[in-house]
Amino acid sequence: MTVAIQQPVVNTRTPSATQESIQLTINGQQQTHHISSQWTLTHFLRNELSLTGTKETCAEGACGSCTVLVDGLPTLACVTMVATLDGKTIETIEGMANGNNLHPIQQAFVDERGSQCGYCSPGFIMTTKHLLENNPNPTDTEIKQALSGNICRCAAYEHIVNAVNSAAATLAKEVTQDD
Repeated sequence: MTVAIQQPVVNTRTPSATQESIQLTINGQQQTHHISSQWTLTHFLRNELSLTGTKETCAEGACGSCTVLVDGLPTLACVTMVATLDGKTIETIEGMANGNNLHPIQQAFVDERGSQCGYCSPGFIMTTKHLLENNPNPTDTEIKQALSGNICRCAAYEHIVNAVNSAAATLAKEVTQDD
């Protein structure tokens, strides 16, 4: 006796997508783009703008690797539809460095070995930027709480906390020197 295995029905139709025009400020530059209503922010940044620093790991909003700042708030780019962002300001990891000079947070992650494979680093760095802008001298507990939505598969958490503390100290020195 043979058993017939039913094959799944595959939808071969291309989903309907509308084209829209939106205005965004990306890494300090105001821009107008024609987008598909089906694009996630990760797709838009990586595939349309070639800003590949934003990583897509889980595509479910569970790991934090895709975190960017939208109007200054950490936002999961893999589950955010770009069509919802008209008029918003987006900052990616590429927008942090000043030419060849890394931002102090980026440099701290390098110096403290907060990046091992580096895949999660952009999300951790963007979340850290938001944290330190709102709490320039966080405790280790506050750091861990703020970064709890980010996952490091290499388990470099101790190094990441050290990097955040180092960045906080460096940024505090810069503020003191400016006064």
